Amino acid sequence: MEKQQSKKPLVRFPEFKDAWEHKQLNELLSEAKKRNEDLKYGKDEVLSVSGELGIVNQIEHLGRSYAGVSVHQYHVVEVGDIVYTKSPLKANPFGIIKLNKGKAGIVSTLYAVYKVNQQTAFGPFIDCYFSLDANTNRYLRPLVKKGAKNDMKINNAYVLHDRIFATTIPEQKRIASFFSVLDKKIAELKQKKNLLDQYKKGVMQKLFSQELRFRDENGKEFPKWEKKKLREVVEFRNGKAHEQDISEDGTYIVVNSKFISMEGEVKKYSDTQICPLELEEIVMVMSDVPNGKALAKCFFVDENDRYTLNQRICALKCTAIESKFLLYILNRNRYYLMFDSGVGQTNLTRDEVLNCPLEIPKERNEQIKILNFISSIDAKIEVAKNQLEQTQRFKKGLLQNMFI
Repeated sequence: MEKQQSKKPLVRFPEFKDAWEHKQLNELLSEAKKRNEDLKYGKDEVLSVSGELGIVNQIEHLGRSYAGVSVHQYHVVEVGDIVYTKSPLKANPFGIIKLNKGKAGIVSTLYAVYKVNQQTAFGPFIDCYFSLDANTNRYLRPLVKKGAKNDMKINNAYVLHDRIFATTIPEQKRIASFFSVLDKKIAELKQKKNLLDQYKKGVMQKLFSQELRFRDENGKEFPKWEKKKLREVVEFRNGKAHEQDISEDGTYIVVNSKFISMEGEVKKYSDTQICPLELEEIVMVMSDVPNGKALAKCFFVDENDRYTLNQRICALKCTAIESKFLLYILNRNRYYLMFDSGVGQTNLTRDEVLNCPLEIPKERNEQIKILNFISSIDAKIEVAKNQLEQTQRFKKGLLQNMFI
């Protein structure tokens, strides 16, 4: 890292004017060498370091303890200590650095533990700095050497060998306090979304098991649901191969299994629309999706001018059922799993797709009432999701501009 004497951040609180100093990390932290030799902490108090959750109890986080036969040489982690985990993550190939905000415990010898120098640093400020992936990667990249097995070749003391910009203790506390409020807001939004997701799951279970029923406009009960085969409520079309006309700058999106299973994140383009999709058609995978989680997956197409259907994908045009209602049923249906032999790829035939048993409301009005109710929950989930993403982007932007 290029050595500079001082620098000022792009965004800061107006009461602070002084430039930040370029300090070696060993001026802010010191290695903590305390071991669990007296076995004060047991295997149920082993901690894990998560990129998203920070330092958490391993059993609570992963469901079990992965501790070795003995934990007497494990590092002790007090509240307020900084922990560096020497394990690569996708966003952090050189490991992550987190502050212990929870309970004291122990970590394996694969981790490094540091004490915060109270005269020069405020722990939550250090945690904020390294919460930005770019900061963590930029700091660790010059220091860490990777072994043949992608393991980290760096001793605990050498982690503190490089520099970061740091300000005075009062400004560190002011910054940390501000991000603490943001983190609380993010946690509340996550909880709100999770509760809505759980509520939707529970309500759908009751709706589709008919434990919960709506009434018609006159307050009367709707008729009992009727049993049908998929072939009775849809028209079936198969896709066609697009191997010869795939183009990076093509006009049309090829609807294939990866596009469906990744919810549109992975796209291939075609110069020609060999098999166009119609508005409100449902598309379904007729062979195993790439992640192996399901044999059948549905994607609701709402734009009929940009998509072209690939082979091994079928289009279902609803004739006697609401499209979105069928979409909910198919995404909950386990019928297609019976064709999974567990060996190789399973391919469904047209008849196997169309013989899927359904139980559906006899009257469209009941389908619409169920759809409207679920849609109202989906709208609330979408609002919570957008609020969460906006707040996370706001935090990331501030981290990028308030730290040097």
